[in-house]
Amino acid sequence: MSLSERWTGALEELRGQGRFRSLKLPRGLDFTSNDYLGYGARVAPTGEPVMARSGIASRLLRGHHAVWDEVESSLAAWHGADAVLMMNSGFSANEGLISTVVEPGDWVASDELNHACIVEGLRVCRPRKFVFRHNDLNHLEDGLRAEAAKRPAGRELFIVTESLFSMDGDRAPLCEIVALAERYGAGVIVDEAHSTGCFGPGGSGVIDELGLRDRVLATVHTGGKAIGVTGAYVCGSRLLKDYLVNKCRHLIFTTALPPIVGNWWLDALDRVRSGDADREKLHANAAAVHRTLARHSVPTLGDSYIIPVVLGDDPLAVRVATRLQERGYDVRAIRPPSVPQGTARLRLSIHADHDPAVLQRMAEHVAEAVRDA
Repeated sequence: MSLSERWTGALEELRGQGRFRSLKLPRGLDFTSNDYLGYGARVAPTGEPVMARSGIASRLLRGHHAVWDEVESSLAAWHGADAVLMMNSGFSANEGLISTVVEPGDWVASDELNHACIVEGLRVCRPRKFVFRHNDLNHLEDGLRAEAAKRPAGRELFIVTESLFSMDGDRAPLCEIVALAERYGAGVIVDEAHSTGCFGPGGSGVIDELGLRDRVLATVHTGGKAIGVTGAYVCGSRLLKDYLVNKCRHLIFTTALPPIVGNWWLDALDRVRSGDADREKLHANAAAVHRTLARHSVPTLGDSYIIPVVLGDDPLAVRVATRLQERGYDVRAIRPPSVPQGTARLRLSIHADHDPAVLQRMAEHVAEAVRDA
């Protein structure tokens, strides 16, 4: 039984039980929401509903709004995908997706540096886990090969990775990972939190930049980073969306985002799709900082706009960060458990609107602080 057959069978069972759910707009007098004092139903002086109010219910219980249909359709078109499902945060989107589609007895290969929300999602669903060394394709294939040889009937294989890693600033070898997944019959889930808006056609991410959209099971995207708006979403097939609407506890039992946030999403999407010049400046700024730090022999990881300066020792990282803060730079020391033991670091987050001259001075001051610490 394939994964799509597993989902279709589960949904058909719900239909047969009269339990299949879909998102519906509010209508009629409200005896469904949790708007106990009536504040959420108040109208503005113009007579229009106050869009800033909370959804006052989950999306399945009067918390849905027409704006979310528009947002989800626009996002799906942006990615060239069948469907999108909005969620309240990147953490809940990743945890909810993974803990819903992965079942006990399934096998999941997870990069050792995956974010805590991915780790938590796997903890909740209790699969057989294989944690592969960071971006190590040989280690990943070792696990896939061993598992494929003894794969129990009816059990699925998954690979979960980030596209751009939040603490190392490097990209996953996604083309090679997808090729391995296809060879061994695994579904691929990619967290695009730190790449959405910054890579790909109109900024839609690394998966779209590489032309892999039809070859992955799902991607997760957040608004609270480059896009600059609260919320997150899962991108995939129409079947996956139906399955999550009916099975994902993180959607079913969560109060919906307020409708006004949907308007923010539409505005932000227009801005990011037309932001090629900003993306070019972002990558140019990052490259300039990498060059300056390399010239001063400051050790960094990756080649992106997330620039880790690995110092190793926790007190040393704090000391260097403090010196930079005293110079007026908001640079933080990142220590375990956010990063592995012995890899305390500075995490420099480069932006498109940083002035190149300021970036040059900052990089010089980083080199000086590291040398003198």
